[in-house]
Amino acid sequence: MWRDLLGLAALGAWLKLVFAHGRFWRYGPVLKPAGALARSPDVAIVVPARDEAETIAACVESLLGQDYDGPVSVFVVDDRSGDGTGAIARAVPDPQARLTVIEGRDRPAGWSGKLWAVHQGVQAALERLGADAFILLTDADIIHDPAHLRTLVGKAQAERLDLVSEMVRLKCESAAERALVPAFVYFFAMLYPFARINDPASPVAGAAGGTMLVRRMALERIGGIEALRGALIDDCTLAAHVKRTGGALYLGHSELAWSKRPYEGAGDIWRMIARTAYVQLRYSPLLLLGTVLGLALVWFAPMGLALFGRGRARLFGALAWGLSMASFAPTLRRFGQPFWRALPLPLVAGFYMAATIGSAIDHHRGKGVRWKDRAYTEPVHGGGMQA
Repeated sequence: MWRDLLGLAALGAWLKLVFAHGRFWRYGPVLKPAGALARSPDVAIVVPARDEAETIAACVESLLGQDYDGPVSVFVVDDRSGDGTGAIARAVPDPQARLTVIEGRDRPAGWSGKLWAVHQGVQAALERLGADAFILLTDADIIHDPAHLRTLVGKAQAERLDLVSEMVRLKCESAAERALVPAFVYFFAMLYPFARINDPASPVAGAAGGTMLVRRMALERIGGIEALRGALIDDCTLAAHVKRTGGALYLGHSELAWSKRPYEGAGDIWRMIARTAYVQLRYSPLLLLGTVLGLALVWFAPMGLALFGRGRARLFGALAWGLSMASFAPTLRRFGQPFWRALPLPLVAGFYMAATIGSAIDHHRGKGVRWKDRAYTEPVHGGGMQA
């Protein structure tokens, strides 16, 4: 009897997820390249960069090559790099003198490293921008199609949006990437359904840090980057602040920007997850326990019952497992992966769960969050998930 009840609960959970959870599984929305804009306001692009020698040149070249009619300025903040990132950025051809490379100052107490770099870039940008300008925040490993900026601004203007964000295409070439990266995008959308983020009536807020176009007025309304200063999940924290102050959000998938950051092994992806997973749970052991139990119901129970159960329990488990695989299919298509990769999705979920538990263990052992050779051992404000 208990197996029947477990299977029924798992099936009920999946019916709710698939049919009443913002259609999180759908591949979309996707912006199509915009044509000429009626008005092209000033845009400043801020790129925080720490030890990004391998990708910074291609990133800056793509930003300087944007097909945009209005004034564009690019600010690269060299965040105390030890690999020559700043020098490489300065060497990028810039015939129109639109690039400024800023030597990052020492990080004050209470700031996360990335946001301190972003703050310095934004402060420099504000000196050149008008009141109706936009600021594009992007990462140093992202490459942008020439039409990308024009498309983002066009979307913001057409729908009076305060924050336009896109999840860029992630690399999916190594064995670890093919096995684990599509699931990252899928799980992100499950936590933050794009349709609910884009609905002004919904309290759900989220963004993807690789591409965030924000209105200057919206940024000033929330108190600037300083209002986020301690956040380790900066993208969703920014989105939450903007939506909380009445701003309109958009989050979609991008076909005009892609990441060059490689994840050659499972350990690289583990570290990417673990650096903020326990932050996402607000450092709460109770939330961690609830998350583990929820994952067990949604992922492990259906597979276990389908493979080893009997009668109705097996039927319920098989139906739930089938729904989970069907919901993963659009994401697999986006990454050009075969459908059979949906079969081991519960095992992939187990990997992400283990990384989350590892994140909690690191925190309680005093190791905290570590990223770019920096360690953060104290809880910080802000929430969300970083992409």
